[in-house]
Amino acid sequence: MPARGDFKVKRSSSSPVDVAVIGAGAIGLSIAWRAASRGLRVLVLERDHPGAGTSYHAAGMLAPVAEVTPGEDALLSLGLRSAELFAPFVSELQRASEMRVGYTRCGTLLVARDTDEASALERELALRQRLGLEVQRLRASAARRLEPGLAPSLRLALDVPGDHAVDPRTLVAALAAATLRGGGELRTGTAVASLDVAGDSVRGVVLGDGSHVAARQVVVAAGVWSGSLGGLPAERLVPLRPVKGQILRLHDPAGPGLLTRVIRMGPGGSSYITPRGDGRYVIGATSEERGFDTSVTAGAAFELLREASELVPGVSELVLDELTAGLRPATPDNLPVIGRAPRVDGLWWAVGHRRGGILLSPVTAELIVAGLVAADAGDGRHHDDAAGLDGDLARAFDPARFAGRVTIGTAA
Repeated sequence: MPARGDFKVKRSSSSPVDVAVIGAGAIGLSIAWRAASRGLRVLVLERDHPGAGTSYHAAGMLAPVAEVTPGEDALLSLGLRSAELFAPFVSELQRASEMRVGYTRCGTLLVARDTDEASALERELALRQRLGLEVQRLRASAARRLEPGLAPSLRLALDVPGDHAVDPRTLVAALAAATLRGGGELRTGTAVASLDVAGDSVRGVVLGDGSHVAARQVVVAAGVWSGSLGGLPAERLVPLRPVKGQILRLHDPAGPGLLTRVIRMGPGGSSYITPRGDGRYVIGATSEERGFDTSVTAGAAFELLREASELVPGVSELVLDELTAGLRPATPDNLPVIGRAPRVDGLWWAVGHRRGGILLSPVTAELIVAGLVAADAGDGRHHDDAAGLDGDLARAFDPARFAGRVTIGTAA
């Protein structure tokens, strides 16, 4: 975890900033970096330190094809677009930050252990073929040639070469550095208590100590904690709920070699082993509706290790480094909320990305920053195609779809 002292924080003056971003996770910092690079004066407000929330616990799989779900066509399209953006996004970020990001073009294998799982995997193959996605069916022997660490009991596999991975912790550190180097400001240990809204316009934010930050535009990117912001009636907040995910981090003292690809197993590929390429591995993740509980449990650790070691026996020889629990921000329809707040000029939402926040960071930043720049220039038009999205697709993530709903949960 990056220490708070790793970042040189600039203090803003009393004059309004162009954009205040609430939240310094992958989403918030991607928006801040891109906005600063477009010439806007940006201030990021983070209650802890960069990446201390959901981003800290994320595995960092960039897997729109492996994670495709029937009925979520809009999310698939958004994920594929963001996956296309990721390599150039990383290249530019590494130049801007002068840091390595930990991006690997590893690919994914979806695997089956028995007849029932093999039948389910055939259905997964048919779904992806019907959608025109790149995927290849592999016999067990062919899969084991690609990944010798797989168990002999393997029955079937699907190869998804276009799915990649990134280390979210190094990604966030690079985004913070690039934001600062680009002229942005970052205040850590600074909780935002409420939005400052007058009439139909946002004027800035009120901090936890009662002080005020003036801003012409405000972007809410505080993940599951966004629902606890004051300043708006409950029915005008985005309805969010936390989904708990427990995740393991391990390393191989012998270095890399156990796996080169992400291995996904279980129903819908819900369990996974993600190699970092340097002998470190991430195994996850549970999905639990337990509110804001972030305790870690022996049962979760047991289940994660059992699932992983059945398919990759060498996992049992790895050294356990961490078991942590994060909170994914989810909306009622499980789609992110990206865009201008209804009936509040200058307010933008970038929340509800569930388990896709790392993957969707580049496209979310492009969509939000296009709107920020247009508004700053006095152009009131919506720029729905800013990231190569048509209007219907962009509207699938519009905050207006939740107008009138009461937010589901707030932090204790």
